[in-house]
Amino acid sequence: MSLSTLRALQVDMNEAINTLVRCHECTPHNKKIISERRSDLVQILDNLKDDLIPTTTRIRQLGLQSTLTMSIRIAIDLDLFNLIPDRGVSMEELIIHKAGADPHIVVRVVRNCGVNITPACYRALYRLPVGHINDSVNSPGLYEQGDYFSQSDVSQFLAMSAPNVPPSTAPVVLGIDGGQAPVPASDLNNNGESDIDIDIVLSLVYPQSVIVYQVDDENYAVAEVEKANTFNTFLDALDGSYCNYTAYGITGNSPDYDPTYPDPADGGCKGQLQCGVYKPTRVICISYGEAEQDFQKVYAQRQCNEFMKLGLQGHTILAASGDYGVASYPGDITPSGCLSGNGQNQTIYNPDYLSGCPWITSVGGTRLYPGQTILDRESPMELQLDIASAFVGSGGGFSNYYTTPSWQKSAKKNYFRQHDPGHPYYIANSDASNIGANVGIYNRAGRGFPNVSANGAFLPTPVNGTVYRYSGTSLSSPLWASVITLLNQQRTIAGKGPIGFLNPVLYAHPWVLNNIVNGTNAGCGSSGFKAVPGWDPVTGLGTPDYPRMLELFLSLP
Repeated sequence: MSLSTLRALQVDMNEAINTLVRCHECTPHNKKIISERRSDLVQILDNLKDDLIPTTTRIRQLGLQSTLTMSIRIAIDLDLFNLIPDRGVSMEELIIHKAGADPHIVVRVVRNCGVNITPACYRALYRLPVGHINDSVNSPGLYEQGDYFSQSDVSQFLAMSAPNVPPSTAPVVLGIDGGQAPVPASDLNNNGESDIDIDIVLSLVYPQSVIVYQVDDENYAVAEVEKANTFNTFLDALDGSYCNYTAYGITGNSPDYDPTYPDPADGGCKGQLQCGVYKPTRVICISYGEAEQDFQKVYAQRQCNEFMKLGLQGHTILAASGDYGVASYPGDITPSGCLSGNGQNQTIYNPDYLSGCPWITSVGGTRLYPGQTILDRESPMELQLDIASAFVGSGGGFSNYYTTPSWQKSAKKNYFRQHDPGHPYYIANSDASNIGANVGIYNRAGRGFPNVSANGAFLPTPVNGTVYRYSGTSLSSPLWASVITLLNQQRTIAGKGPIGFLNPVLYAHPWVLNNIVNGTNAGCGSSGFKAVPGWDPVTGLGTPDYPRMLELFLSLP
């Protein structure tokens, strides 16, 4: 569910040309944040100058990719980077000269970040350093299933948007149960999801190596993406004991949901189920998901226990929160992606999975609007396309399966005490069979998500040679994976272990994040929730502020 979305939106190429954005009002920055941002401008310029290439590449074709695993994909007739004559501009506009370029041509980076986001924009927004470390323990891992990256696409992105990274740079692929990559750019299963994950992480952590876990043979993987990503075979490969682990009346994988190996079908993996064949990376990024209700509660609980085990062993698990606000993608359980029950018809909020699992760090989406700069506060990711049902918003809400974890209770209590949305609610019972009771549209007692957020709007990305602009929380999760990787590198240098399970520390120290305070994640015929001061079920605690996070995590054991 994250980029994990837009499944039912196959439309004529002409229909998506106009992108509408909702009216918004930006709250002025806290003076301290302004001061910090201004004091960083010289360093930002230094970091960015090698990341930018003046280009007149144009995006000509119009298209909309719409599968369970994909973000929205739009191509419009638009300059990839806005080249303007150098007439002299304020420092605040961050007009950056490309070394060796025509002195009369410059790249207006900051204003374009609301139109075309780039690695340079990410660094400026979140004060990220340029990567310079490649150690043996901090390679981030990217979960990929049913979508396959093209190295030529990745190389084109790096040459276009991250010239500090050699275009030939490639991830290390670890195949699980017949998973193989890369594929030719023209392959029908190269839809951009894997490309985007790799593009973002490589561009931000290089020269650190990056690992791709390519999960399941093509027979199963593609079908799972169209129905439900199950994750069990991935977890089996990381922890051999999980293959036979018993919990909630389930031992091992569930044939009703999970692939079975050997796969006798043509082209299937003929080997045995892989158990414990790979060491899990310290950071694992998952840009796939679906509705919590797609699985029985006991199945999800058993799986969540394994994520708990990984977190307590020092692994950070980041998952995109979804792209349809309080709903799932259209067609997930109901045509609208909203739930029905207790006399209600598709008006009940439909929470995301994996985001409901408390041991996951759920990542929501933010955006800048055209004309905004990095000195402006971001807003929740909201995109309203001129297409029926094509609203895209940061996934957020409350789980029907998991209750509020202890580390979130105070933040959630403050949210309802100070910013109660006023919607009717229910308290889910132990088997979640009373969803929609009391005319309620969300579970007030559930674990809230997302935990954090990051920019998820308008990343120009080549797929099969055509540059599209992608949006979705599947941009946000690899961005956060990059941030945690950079922090882990510094902790390694300091002789400390990995960050591991992230959530309790962030809730105890929200000052290390940029809080988002305006915007909503509407859906299911309602206004959804609002982004407000403090934690909220739209953008969580906020976006990363790397120097503050570094200060915090280096101070911890």
